[in-house]
Amino acid sequence: MKKIILSLVLIFFISSCVCAAEKPKITIYTSMYEDVIEAMTQTMHEKFPDYDVEFFYGGTGTLQAKIAAERDAKKLGCDMLMVADPSYSLELKAAGLLHPYISKEAENLALEYDKEGYWYPVRNLNMILAYNPEKFKKEDLPKSFKDFAYDPNMKGFISMSNPLTSGTALVALSALKDKYGYEYFDKLGENKVMVESGSVALTKLETGECKIIMILEESVLKKREEEDSSLEVIYPSDGTICVPSPIMTIKDEWSAHGNAKICEELTDWFLSDEGQKYIVKGWMHSVKKNPPAIPYDSINTAEIFEHAMPVSWENCLNERTELRTNFEERVKK
Repeated sequence: MKKIILSLVLIFFISSCVCAAEKPKITIYTSMYEDVIEAMTQTMHEKFPDYDVEFFYGGTGTLQAKIAAERDAKKLGCDMLMVADPSYSLELKAAGLLHPYISKEAENLALEYDKEGYWYPVRNLNMILAYNPEKFKKEDLPKSFKDFAYDPNMKGFISMSNPLTSGTALVALSALKDKYGYEYFDKLGENKVMVESGSVALTKLETGECKIIMILEESVLKKREEEDSSLEVIYPSDGTICVPSPIMTIKDEWSAHGNAKICEELTDWFLSDEGQKYIVKGWMHSVKKNPPAIPYDSINTAEIFEHAMPVSWENCLNERTELRTNFEERVKK
């Protein structure tokens, strides 16, 4: 009997130790580059050793489809979201899935945020044009998004990402539709734009298969720093399309692990000067009024904001299906 009691005590002790060793878990769905996520994961483990923070990568469109399926099951697989399309935060807020929190960093943000604390911009992505000076002369290429689609000399030599899966590509199309109408889509189709991933487009830019591409600034800056690439950014004369991608916390009753209070702590860190330095290291622009730095080889963040093309997030949300349908019918026909 003594042996049985001792064994039970030992089992209880071991179980208690195991339970005590378990860390609160936070799962973050994000569309950031995977190598940026890897670096960020290591940082999070060092900054928050008491929490188990993991990232799940996917394009914004892919994550939206995943969350749609999870909503049907009444439980999401994440606790936080860091996706590209800001309009998606409006949808999730309206659906009652987000947890409100007034961050202590809110007053230091240069960009719009939800005054009730349901979402904040955490990184600014910029849709730009890019070319290869070793293959083509800049003076022979479009300097604006309009000419990218309208210049007949570019026919069959242009490329862009797929708005059916890319949140930033969808935002860009929404802004361009608002500025130039759906005729812009027709012109993209007439100019035989190639719809493909950014990595494929960059390769074609290097080989000369493409003369100019519509792509995120960070993709070009990353290649310039890591590979000493000669590819160059063109900040379009009709305005860079800025995409202040949001960070959001899921309500406990909908989230994977029910740790909203920890998510508040992580939100403050991501929006802090320290957290924003890691965003900038990932070739993305800070959202702070006084940015801790600018990305490698970029221009001043304020200058980009000053000459940005207007984007209506309400239009981007309400016309999402319409935009994708028109893209398929007019561009990918």
